[in-house]
Amino acid sequence: MKQLFPTAAILLGLVFATPAPAALAVGAPAPNFSIPGAQGGTAMTIDLSELLKKGPVVLFFFPSVFIGGSAEEGHEFADNIDRFRAAGAAVIGLSRDPLEALARFSTEECSGIFPIASADLGLVTGFDVNDNSNFTTRTSYVIGRTGKIAFVHDDDDYRSHVKSTLAFLQAMPR
Repeated sequence: MKQLFPTAAILLGLVFATPAPAALAVGAPAPNFSIPGAQGGTAMTIDLSELLKKGPVVLFFFPSVFIGGSAEEGHEFADNIDRFRAAGAAVIGLSRDPLEALARFSTEECSGIFPIASADLGLVTGFDVNDNSNFTTRTSYVIGRTGKIAFVHDDDDYRSHVKSTLAFLQAMPR
């Protein structure tokens, strides 16, 4: 009987396991959206198709303004915004937080330099960043002007998102 317990525990663990984070593949079409956001505390509508007319778009999904690493990631994107702009890219942060919290986050943690948007369940599902709770996975995308995913960085550790996304953009042909 002792031998049966570990096997049963493993099987139960597999049945109730949360799926591993996933992300859209490079080359997949990015879901288009027009959603509420804020920059520097000012409410705005963020429209992906309009942004793509100007160049590539970096979307960084983060779990929540209240989850460890999100403030640091916001700071790092803000500190490097000139480098992203020099590469021709717009930067947008997204989470499932309410717009009021995101407006404060945009001002306090991102220096009001780029917009932060509120992603609903349809959007997080469309971008395959739904962690099956009220949060998103920590995933960064570069969307090319064609509207297709050009680069994906899917890692719970915020520290490599800016570096890897920026390196891809700087090497990307224009």
